[in-house]
Amino acid sequence: MTPKKQAFATAAETVIKNLQKRNMEGYYFEDSASCVKAIIDLMEEGSVVSWGGSMSVSECGLMDAIQGGKYQLIDRMTAKSPEEAREIFSKTVMADYYLMSTNAITFDGELINIDGNGNRVACLIHGPKHVIIVAGMNKLVSNVEDGQRRVRDIATPANTKRLNKNTPCFHTGRCGDCLSPDCICNQIVVTRRSGHPGRIKVFLVGEELGY
Repeated sequence: MTPKKQAFATAAETVIKNLQKRNMEGYYFEDSASCVKAIIDLMEEGSVVSWGGSMSVSECGLMDAIQGGKYQLIDRMTAKSPEEAREIFSKTVMADYYLMSTNAITFDGELINIDGNGNRVACLIHGPKHVIIVAGMNKLVSNVEDGQRRVRDIATPANTKRLNKNTPCFHTGRCGDCLSPDCICNQIVVTRRSGHPGRIKVFLVGEELGY
């Protein structure tokens, strides 16, 4: 194991202990393949599964495994109209498993997420029976303030490029604290504790995943 991987493992151990204090479960994997296997082994065949369009979930190979498995997938990415998206979301909140990443996670086990429409953070907070979060160690930050800065100056500019949004950060590469019609930073949610023990499971991966 390289020194970098050793450092990741040590940091993950700290995060996992602090997640436990906050009624959340944490796991660490050196690579995406072992992480995906663990998640697939966890979910029962026939389960209703949905996701929030996460790049981390896609990049690690989890969506490929879900689509190739025996699950009932609810995918909002297939919506062709706002009305259809709303109907899909109404089914998503009753899913057995909701798959997502987190924009940032602190050493103390707090999750920081900034959302545009709010569908992702809504499902994190309440609804689906289980929430599975896949996060590369690039998402680890010292505290909530650093987490918000990370989202604004690293994750959001990249996401505006991906989604082709006309915002200040699209053009400058850094947050402009905008109120643009295309703003994707409308909801800021800090999850400091889960009210339902074990509902939120965080799978940390010793790789760089997503934004």
